[in-house]
Order: sequence, then structure tokens, then C-alpha cells
Amino acid sequence: MATINFYLDKPDKKGFAPIYLRINCNGSQVKLSIGQKIQPKKFDKKKQRANGLSIEAHELNHYLNFLRERTDELLHHSNKKKFVKDEVKNVLNEHIENYKENNNISISKEQVSLYGKPFTFVDLFAGAGGFSEGFLQAKHNNKFFDFIVANDINENCELTHIVRYNHQLGLDTEFLKQDITEPDFLDNLLKKIGDNKIDVVCGGPPCQSFSLAGKRKKFDKKDDLFSHYLEVIKVLQPKYFVMENVKGILTKENGKIKELILKEINSIVDTKEIPKLITFIKKVKKVKKESNSFLFDSIVKRVELERLLEKDKESGREDFINFVENRFRKLTPKIADYKTSKTDDNINTIRHGFNLLARSKEWDKIKRDIIKEKDFCNINNDNYIDSFTDFLTEIGSENVISKIEKSFKSLKIPANYKQNCEDIITALKIYTTSFDESIEILNSLCNPSQRKELDIILESIRLYQIEKPFVANASNYGVPQNRQRVLFIGCRKDQKFISEIPPTVSEKEKVTIFEALYDLDFVGNNQEAHHYELVEVSKQFNGTAKKMAKLLKKRDIDGKPNTKTGKSFSEWSKKGRLIERYKPQTKPFYVKNTVALENGEKYFDTLNNHKTSNQNYKVIKRLEVILKNGDYRESQDELKKRGLSSNKRNYNVLKPEKQSSTIMTIPDDYIHYNSPRALTVREMARLQSFDDSFVFQGKRSTGGNNRKTEVPQYTLVGNAVPPLLARAIAKEILKNIK
Repeated sequence: MATINFYLDKPDKKGFAPIYLRINCNGSQVKLSIGQKIQPKKFDKKKQRANGLSIEAHELNHYLNFLRERTDELLHHSNKKKFVKDEVKNVLNEHIENYKENNNISISKEQVSLYGKPFTFVDLFAGAGGFSEGFLQAKHNNKFFDFIVANDINENCELTHIVRYNHQLGLDTEFLKQDITEPDFLDNLLKKIGDNKIDVVCGGPPCQSFSLAGKRKKFDKKDDLFSHYLEVIKVLQPKYFVMENVKGILTKENGKIKELILKEINSIVDTKEIPKLITFIKKVKKVKKESNSFLFDSIVKRVELERLLEKDKESGREDFINFVENRFRKLTPKIADYKTSKTDDNINTIRHGFNLLARSKEWDKIKRDIIKEKDFCNINNDNYIDSFTDFLTEIGSENVISKIEKSFKSLKIPANYKQNCEDIITALKIYTTSFDESIEILNSLCNPSQRKELDIILESIRLYQIEKPFVANASNYGVPQNRQRVLFIGCRKDQKFISEIPPTVSEKEKVTIFEALYDLDFVGNNQEAHHYELVEVSKQFNGTAKKMAKLLKKRDIDGKPNTKTGKSFSEWSKKGRLIERYKPQTKPFYVKNTVALENGEKYFDTLNNHKTSNQNYKVIKRLEVILKNGDYRESQDELKKRGLSSNKRNYNVLKPEKQSSTIMTIPDDYIHYNSPRALTVREMARLQSFDDSFVFQGKRSTGGNNRKTEVPQYTLVGNAVPPLLARAIAKEILKNIK
């Protein structure tokens, strides 16, 4: 056993003594300066700690504990049993140098683009930062991206972003930790954006309710995130926006969801062009004279809502309802006598329905709070769900209008006023429709020549061009993973149209799992590594060494083979793929939580997030059988015979010469190609194409009800957009953006 302690050397002229780390083992001794000094009276030799409660003392004690932990781990808990002095020094000096670099203050000169300012982007539903990372890796003809704001609702997402982009890269990127559905979200986002004009918005609203993996839940809190995402687009009006989603969204409800999304995107209008449309509507109304005059006015009011800023929309909606209600008030004496108008249930339903619609903002807030509480209490598939669903349905605008319509039909209305009542219902439906749907109503009121004129106006008023979404497989862009995602790319009408993202590699050129992971294959069950170790393919694979070595290729960043100046995938992962402008200002580090970051409790390791799970003997034996057979289903008989059966639905055995299936959030779903174990966070991050310098913060994993509120490292990785896919998207935008 080795003994590890710290001692002070002679004080300098200012009275500060250098601190040394000393290791004694079997008569041999290793001494290392840790790069810190302290006044002897402030150091407790017995406790091996700095005295006092100051921030400096707290940070120094954390650093001493960190070095002790890493030394103990190296000497007592690694696979190696014999070390030479220089080997120990080299490993520990890496940690010491990382810490020194963090504490050396320097002011770097900002690199200015040769062609003016960079293009700006905002990352919504940012998660770990896959989109963010990919956009900062992209450049084209001296064009690049500047990262303005990221948004997500989880504290660990925020922590991971702050450490990566503010501390490590030294950027002044803002982070907004807020639910996009909250009323003041847009106001707060605009404050974070400040004077910046946003060129691109990216993000993937987490529409689990549209996923192939689960049934759609009515009033799931995630159901309306897409519409809120579009609200941001309407306000910021970026040159391009990118929305990423699961493949199942294309076929959900026989394609109706996809069509609805496209319709909503097409409903985003150029507010500068709206006066042209209003002039047209008034012209058609004039031709029609008294016929449908009220409906034309209703359409004008609905179109005018598109021009309003978010803060003014509520009063605009209230004005619309008051306009329709005034129509009903004037009509009431003509369709009911005085007594009926005061006591009849149907009249009261119509009248009170207007009150409900006029207070839609307040009801939406109540609905949002109930949905959050329902989700938090896991109300689903039980005897409570129907009551919740019925109430939430009841207060919805569509249901209120339906009841108003039913009440009109129940009244004995004179024939000459029936059309007036129908027009009121149509006006209320216009109130709840998208811009496109209200235009369809307008179209039905026009004659053929007017429709042609309307089509021309609509061409100029639609702000974004989009034909259809397309499916992108991450493996086509240098990612060692077959992850299929749907991309909706909205192109503002003054920009070049982008209909697809060209692949960077052919089928034969795709990056393999072995290329991505082979150099990390030096950890066993329940082990954690904090520095790289040499992996020799010739020794590790014996008879198949030549075959495995052939899988290693020199490539460009995007995966394209390049035998002359390229690097292997693992080399790129270690070197980093960010453009020169975003060269890290400090070495990567890990913190446990936000409080630890504030207290300076940083762990500076050469390798981060590389820890294996502690799997018991039975699980390891089960994984051995599955790994030997190469497939979970084909292993069932043998597992049953050996008493190793599991209720687990599936295990994915990684094939070194292929690409992985879609990386999810649970590591136990995958079996390493060379060892009977699950993957580490770093290995999953490699399969997602994250650089090794990107450190996932906070808890490694979680379970049970904590999954609702916590986003641990594995979830951060599994839910992310692969950075190399995001890089390809960003590069295509840079090629076309004006």
C-alpha cells in the first residue's frame, strides 16, 4: 500500500510556502509540486487541510481532496499493479496542469470575421446542447455562427451549458431556464436576446405524444410545445428555423399531424404585407355589399391579430370577442322575447360563453397549471384521468363554441335571422382557427377572379417556404449511429430555399462503432477512468486484430475518408471539432451541481464521464451469453436453461463493424461489443459524436419518479441531437444564408 500526503516546502520572501504531494511506496518516493502556495500558519499539517472558511481555503481543500482521490485511484484501484515513477508523475501532472490552467487569468483578443458579423442563433429545448455544439463547429467561406441564447427547463441542462459555453469556451451566451408555455417566456427571451437580431432558431419540441414509442395522451403537457415554438418564430422571424422530431410524426394519425404542422408553418405571415391583404378583403366586402359583411369584418379582425406583438395579443383577442358579442346583443331582441332572453338556458349559455372566450388567457393559465400538476402526480390510466380530461375539455375554446352552436340550434329562431346566427358561429370559429384556415373561409366567399388575386397576395404574405419535412439519418453525416430524425426547415422568403441536407459520407464510408469506441475499451465492471490508457488492438483482439485494425480510417471532421491529412474518429473526439474561433479557454471540468460550481469544487480530469455500472454476477453472466450469441432473442433458450432469463424487453448488442441503433437514455439497453457490460456516458456520447471535451454535468443516472424532474448525464446524451448532424445542417444554412 502507498501512503499519500501533502507537505510544505520552505516559504518564499513573502512568507508563502509551496505545497507538495508526496507518495511513499515500498521504500520508493514520488514528489510533485501541486502549483499552489500557502502561509504555513494557515495549513493544518495533521489534517492536511487549509484552515479557515474563506472561498480560497474551500477551493484549495477541494483541490487537495481531488488530488488525493486521483492518486489513490491510480495506485490502489486500477488494473495495473506495478508503476514506474515517471508514469505516476505524468498522470498526476496532467491533473495539476489542468488545474493551473484554470487559475491563470488571461485576456484573449476577440477574433473578428473577415466578412463582418457572424450569423446568430438561438437553441430552444436545448437539452445537452447537440444543436449548439454542431452550430459552433460549422463554418463556410468565413461565415460562422454566434451563440446568443439557449433555453430549457431543467437545472442540469442549464449547468451543462454554463460550464461548457460560459466557463470552458468563455462565451457570453445566455441561458433561459423557463417553460416555453409560461406567459412571460417570450418577454424574458427577448430580454436575453437584447439588441441582437436572430438569424436562425433551432430546436426539437419534445413531442413524446407523437412518438412511435408511446400512445398519444390527451392533455399531455408536451402536446402544445410545437405551437409555442412557432410563437417564438413568429416574433423573432429568423432567416431560417430548424425543427427536429421523431420519425413517427410523419405517419401519426395517418399523416394528419404532419399536415397540421406544415399548415401552421405556412400560417406564419410577413406582418409588413398584411395591409395588402386587409385592403383586398375590404374590396371584396364592398363588391358583396351587405351580403356577409359581418364575416368579412371578422376575417379582417382575425388577420389583424397576426400583426400584434405578444403583449398586445390578449387585448386584440378580447376585442374580437366583444365585436362578435355586440352582434349577438343586437340580434337577441329579434330572436327571443325579453323574458326568454333573461331566463332561457340556451341564451344564457351563449351569453356566458362569450365571457369564457373573453377570458381565454386566464383559462389557459389554469389549464396549464392543472396539466403540470396532473403530470407531476402521474394521473394516467387510472380512475382520475377521465375527470381531469372532461374538465380540461370543458374549458377549451372549441368546446365553448360547440356549446354556443348547440344552444343556437335549440332556440326557435325565425327563418330570416338563421343566417345571422350561423354567421356568429362562423365568426367564433374564425377566432380559433389558424391564419390558413381563416383564409380558407375567405376563399369560399370569393369568386374565381378574386381567388386568383388572393393567391398572388398569399404568395407575398407567407413568410416561410417549406414543401415537406425530410428524414435525416445521422450515420450519413459521420455519426456512428443509425438515428433517423425528421427535420422541418423553414426558409424565410428572402433566403435561398433548403429542401435537404446532403450526406457527407456514402453507405460504404460510414463511421463504425469500433472507430468510435476502441480507444476507450480499458474499463471493466464498476470502474471509472479519469485519463486515457493505451489500447493495443493487436493484443486485445488476437486472431481478429487485422480485421479490426482495418476498420480504423483517417477522416475529415464530417466523416469523409481522407488518408493524407485526416484523423481517426477517436482522434477528432479527443482533439475537438469546434472551429478555431471557439478554442476552449480552460480545460474541461466536472461539477456535481450548481452549488459546487459556485464553490469552485471542480474536477479537472483528462477524461470525463467514463464510468461503468456496478452489475452483479448474474447480470454479467446474462450479458456474456447474449454477447456470445450476438442477439438477445437468439439467446432466450440458453438464458432460460441457465436460469439467467430477464423481463427486459431488449438488449442491443453492438456490432463493431456497423453503426449502433438509436442511442436512448438507458445504458443497460446496450451491450459493449467486446465486454459483457453496459456503456459509459462517454461511450454513448462518442456514438452521438460529442467531443470528449464536452463534459456532462450533475448526476450520472436516476430512476423512478425522479425521471420526471431530473435530467441526468445519460438522459442528456440520449435525448441530444448528434452534433455532427447539427453541424451538417448549420453548414448547409451557411452556404445559403444571405
